[in-house]
Amino acid sequence: MKTTTKQLSDTKVELTVVLDKEDLAPVHKKAVERLAKDVKAKGFRKGKAPANVAEKLLDPNQVNSTALDIAVRTTVPLAFEQSKKVAIMLPNVEVTKFVPGETVEYKAVADILPDIKLGNYKNLKVKKEDLKVTDKDMKEVLENIAKAYAEKKAVKRKAKLTDEVIIDFTGKLNGEPFEGGSAKDHHLELGSGAFIPGFEDGVVGHEPGDKFEINLTFPKDYHAEHLKGKKVVFEVLLKQVNEVVVPKYDDEFAKKCGPFKNMDELKADIKKNLQAQNDHKVMEKYKDDLVEAFVKSCKVSAPEVMVDDQVRFIKDDISRNAASQGLKFEDYLKQIKQTEKDWEKEARKVAEKRVKASLCLQILARDEKIEVDDALVDAKIAELCDVYKKSKEALANLKTPQVRQEIKNRMTIEKTLDFLVDANK
Repeated sequence: MKTTTKQLSDTKVELTVVLDKEDLAPVHKKAVERLAKDVKAKGFRKGKAPANVAEKLLDPNQVNSTALDIAVRTTVPLAFEQSKKVAIMLPNVEVTKFVPGETVEYKAVADILPDIKLGNYKNLKVKKEDLKVTDKDMKEVLENIAKAYAEKKAVKRKAKLTDEVIIDFTGKLNGEPFEGGSAKDHHLELGSGAFIPGFEDGVVGHEPGDKFEINLTFPKDYHAEHLKGKKVVFEVLLKQVNEVVVPKYDDEFAKKCGPFKNMDELKADIKKNLQAQNDHKVMEKYKDDLVEAFVKSCKVSAPEVMVDDQVRFIKDDISRNAASQGLKFEDYLKQIKQTEKDWEKEARKVAEKRVKASLCLQILARDEKIEVDDALVDAKIAELCDVYKKSKEALANLKTPQVRQEIKNRMTIEKTLDFLVDANK
């Protein structure tokens, strides 16, 4: 077998493969053996006739086409191995010459893993941010905790901001109720911004039992297309006003929040948890910055097919998130004010960065012999099985070799990122 390599680009190659008489002899034999299984010769049971007997009963054209198929299928992987190229997907094969039993010539075009030259991955000039917990952070957490322990008391007075109200409301567009614009016994915290601008302010100043209308205009960037910029009327019945009484920040309050003796212990715990969150954010950003600097120092190209796959992944992820809010991908594009063409242009930049980073980290893992023990992979799969134990489909997927390999690859990348961090301390 003779293989000639033509580099079409950094990520695409064309192999020209020529098989001679010696290469084709065993292939012809395999073709006859395969087809002989369906031959019934006189004096023999079906499929049991010797190859030389069966071949006389076979259609020569069928033998030749089968031999050609076997020749190509068995030699394509060998050709790429010889050329030291790794095909990402099945090559596109075109047979250019075939003389049965004499010669076969074909071209195989495939997207390949590019030749990657790793750059510097030690002493990268990347600074790690120092993110401290601020008084504002502490105040926000304490306020949220206090709200959870707040008491609500019904009062007979006009509603004000920070009150909770219980209302019935019906939204009308051109005099007709519109979908999603009505509710009964709805609890609303005034000042929370849960409704469109102007609604909560329109409730302020009214007393229990009041019936009133609020004339509003939906924002021009509202997610529901049929309501964007539309003038509507909300008919409201205010049924109850609850005054929200927030507890004082004292030792008794701290004891209600957990195993704390006083406010100092509660605040220390809050600060500890907030700092842990900050440290996690800082480390994730630091890893991203390290990878970006590392990839910039490498010589690597992103195969088009891998970029395409990553763009599809990004789009699918956005579509799932949009669907959880009752929206379509097209609605998402309208929200961010982009055409699909513009979005794809930006998405491809992100996808290309991801592909390059993945390839460089894979080569770094290979060169540094960074591996993940099978026992750790088993433990991770067991953990995921426990999380998805109610989903038969998810559990079945977790047992497939493909998913196991994906999990192992992700774990290897994570371990490589840790290596990168250690190498830059």
